[in-house]
Amino acid sequence: MDKDFASDIQAIQKIDAIPSILEVVCRTTGMGFAAVARVTEDRWIACAVKDDIAFGLKPGGELKVETTICNEIRQSGQAVVIDHVAEDQAFCRHAAPALYGFQSYISMPIVRSDGSFFGTLCAIDPRPVVLNTPQTTGMFRLFADLIAFHLDTVDRLATSETTLVGANQEAELREQFIAVLGHDLRNPLASIQAGTELLTKRLRDVPARETLRLMQSSVWRMSALIDDVLDFARGRLGEGIDLNRRDTALAPVLSQVVAELQVTAPDRRIDCDFALDRPVWCDPGRLAQLLSNLLANAVTHGHAATPISVRARCNEETFELVVANAGDPIPAATVERLFQPFFRGDSRSSRQGLGLGLYIASEIARAHGGTLNATSSPTATTFTLRLPNRRGI
Repeated sequence: MDKDFASDIQAIQKIDAIPSILEVVCRTTGMGFAAVARVTEDRWIACAVKDDIAFGLKPGGELKVETTICNEIRQSGQAVVIDHVAEDQAFCRHAAPALYGFQSYISMPIVRSDGSFFGTLCAIDPRPVVLNTPQTTGMFRLFADLIAFHLDTVDRLATSETTLVGANQEAELREQFIAVLGHDLRNPLASIQAGTELLTKRLRDVPARETLRLMQSSVWRMSALIDDVLDFARGRLGEGIDLNRRDTALAPVLSQVVAELQVTAPDRRIDCDFALDRPVWCDPGRLAQLLSNLLANAVTHGHAATPISVRARCNEETFELVVANAGDPIPAATVERLFQPFFRGDSRSSRQGLGLGLYIASEIARAHGGTLNATSSPTATTFTLRLPNRRGI
């Protein structure tokens, strides 16, 4: 491969945010393939790829540029958004959909600060998908700007720009990235949730109510996904996990988390033992989030026939929370990586989220001045949280 294109691929893969951008793109839109592509007059090369539909491209893979819609985007500088190829007057006869087997398509130009065209952030799926909304196009535009910003930052670092300039640029990146997660994605989800709740109250048709229940469940999962990525962004980009600590009677908080999890997993037994006879100095919302993440992990990986155990203790000095489940033992090398972001302990990614739950749980523990540890044996996999239970920590 040409040296310049190899350096372009390397530059994209050095951007830590790229995997999460492609993950969020696919999960938010429901599309199965997303990529960052380098597009020139005569080349189309994949720099980063998320492929859940076996499209077959990997980083470094190449398409004939003249067969792609990205080539037209390079020429026009304008995004292309297609909800349903068969019903789109402008592209229903275009060669690309038939050649590559897609019905929905979105591609946003990545334009550097000097006005040069780098390539596109694009996604496709063999199914029709509603894409032409202000929220979706706005998200793609912001992510494309974010990628261009990173590429410019790499160049500027190469020419030894000052630390102050780099800090200001990183702050701008943090604000942009958190804005798209905290505002542009939350608002449409809130509207969908409100609409489904209203329809659920009015509809009497049982199949329709079941469809609405599934839609609400999807909204809740997406909201949790946004919360996880938002916490990850804050933690990695400088703000850290925020806390609102106070003296809290934790037993009702933990019991509520268990009750909510039982609704989504009614066939799983959860045994609780809470010996909490004094308040705990903590952020109760964050500890509820931590327990929810640990329980979700236990439900995903534990043996369905064996109860999940949740135990909590506290005294004047320490609070301890233990979540244990029976299941296949985790190899020691995997245990060491469990709390890394975007890490999944096995290949069953379709049963899991982004791989941020345990990372965020460990960050919540760290923000409280405590620790979260994991051990695994043929008998059980156990997560143990220990926090100091006193003010000033």
